[in-house]
Amino acid sequence: MLFTRHQLEELEDQNLAPYAIRSKDSKGRKHPEDEPDYRTVFQRDRDRILHTTAFRRLEYKTQVFINYEGDYYRTRLTHTLEVAQIGRSVARALGANEDLVETICLAHDLGHPPFGHSGERVLARLMVDHGGFNHNRHSFHIVTEIESRYPEFNGLNLTWEVLEGMVKHETEYDVSDAQDFDPKLRGHLEAQITNAADELAYTAHDLDDGLRSGLITPDQLAGISLWEVINESIGRRRSDDLDDLSRHRLIRRLIGIEVTDLIQSIDRMIRRSGIRTVEELQQLPYNVVGVSEDMHRRNRELKDFLYKHLYNHYRVMRMAVKAERIVENLFNAYLAEPAILPHQYQDTIDKIGLEHTVCDYIAGMTDRYAIDEHQKIFNPETLP
Repeated sequence: MLFTRHQLEELEDQNLAPYAIRSKDSKGRKHPEDEPDYRTVFQRDRDRILHTTAFRRLEYKTQVFINYEGDYYRTRLTHTLEVAQIGRSVARALGANEDLVETICLAHDLGHPPFGHSGERVLARLMVDHGGFNHNRHSFHIVTEIESRYPEFNGLNLTWEVLEGMVKHETEYDVSDAQDFDPKLRGHLEAQITNAADELAYTAHDLDDGLRSGLITPDQLAGISLWEVINESIGRRRSDDLDDLSRHRLIRRLIGIEVTDLIQSIDRMIRRSGIRTVEELQQLPYNVVGVSEDMHRRNRELKDFLYKHLYNHYRVMRMAVKAERIVENLFNAYLAEPAILPHQYQDTIDKIGLEHTVCDYIAGMTDRYAIDEHQKIFNPETLP
C-alpha cells in the first residue's frame, strides 16, 4: 500500500489533536519549492537536518565528558537522538505532530560549539562587543545561512514551524530570542514538547554518565527524593552494589516516571485551558507543557545535586578551564592573523566581518578538531 503526501496529510487530520500543527497547514518556506510525493513538509525538514555537516559533527562534541574520556559517555549527538526519542513518545501520547517534534529535537543543538557550555561561555564573552554568541541563535544561523547544499538559496530552507520551534527553544540553560517569530506568542505545542524532552533527557542521562564515571556515587545520592523513589520501585536497597544492569534499570525507571508525569500533566493543563486550536494554545499566558508541581520539586532537588557534585566536580571543571583556554587562544590567534584561517572562511570576512567569521569557524569545530588546531598553531613540533 502506498501513502502519498496527501494521504499522509489526511491521516494527520484524522489522528492529531485539534491544537496540533498539521503539515498541510504549514506557513511554508522562505523559498517556494515543489514538495515530495511521499513525504510531508516536516518529514522533509527532518531529513534535511539529518544530512547536514553540523548534525554529523555532534558526534564529537561534548555533552558533559569530552569525547576522548570514554566511548560510552553521551555526546551531543547521542543526547540529541535521546531527546528526539522522548519527544516522539510524548507527542504520540498527546496527539501532537511527531514529525515536527522530532525535527525540532534533531535541530535544537546544531549550534553548540566544541566543549559544550564551556565553549559557549567563552565565545559569548569574546563576542560581547559583536552581538554575543548563543548556541540557540547559532543553530538558527546554521540552518538558514551556513549550511550550503542548494544552488538556489543559503541554508536548508526549512518550514516556518520548524524555525519557530528552534527559535523558541527554552530550557533552564537556553533562552529564546524570537523577535522575528512573533515573540508575543508562546511556542506551539510541538516546540514546548521539545523543550521538556531536552530537560528530561539531559537530567536523566547526565545522572547516568555521572554514575558510570564514578564522579558521583549512590551514597552521595542517598536522601534525594527521586533517587529513593526509583530505587524502591526496582527493589534495590542502599547496601546493594550498583552494577551496570541496576544502573540501566534505575535510569530507565527514572525516564519512565518522568515521561508519564509529563504526559499526564500536559493533558491536565490542556483540559483546564479549554483551548481547541493552535492559535489559542499559543496565545495562552503560560506554557501547557511541564511536569507536575511535585515532580518539579523533585527535579529541582536532583538538578541541584548534579550542579554541585557533577558539573562542578573538580575533574569536570579542570577540563572546562582547559577548554576555555583552547577556544580563547584559537579565537585570538585567528583574529591576529586571519591568513591561517581556511580559504573558505577567509572569503567570508568582507561579508560578515572578521570576528563573526572566526566565531563561526570555531563554533563549527568538534572537540578533537579544536584540540588538533590548537596543537598545530601553538606547538612548534606539530606539523601544520
